[in-house]
Amino acid sequence: MDSKGQVSLEYLLIFSISLIILIVFTLPLLEQSMDDAFDVSDSIKTKADLSKIAQAIKEVYGDGQGSKQTVYLDIDKPVKIDITKNHVSSKIKLKNNQQKEIRIDVISKLEKTSFKLSEGKKTFVIEWPENSQNMIIHQE
Repeated sequence: MDSKGQVSLEYLLIFSISLIILIVFTLPLLEQSMDDAFDVSDSIKTKADLSKIAQAIKEVYGDGQGSKQTVYLDIDKPVKIDITKNHVSSKIKLKNNQQKEIRIDVISKLEKTSFKLSEGKKTFVIEWPENSQNMIIHQE
């Protein structure tokens, strides 16, 4: 009876040590993969928001003077959006403290401007007034 108890104890000891070694090696890998997944998710969300703005700019530019488009965004994290006559862009901070610029090219008659957006629902209006050389974008 005594030897069966010792075998069970040795088995539990070996199993516990193996489990600890497995956790020590896999936990950092899991953390890195989760950070990468969150970075990809943030990039996709930001690019989707920029695409909505860029599409509205393209439609207003294509329709010409007198046209107007409204864009509704739901911002998850504070972000700064830069808009010029050639592109719509934003920089996001990755989990490894690097910055990634997301940029969508457009053709427009917009003056260079930027918006610092906090979390929440935001509304943008892009319009090209009659008898005006430049388009206008503003946040409501």
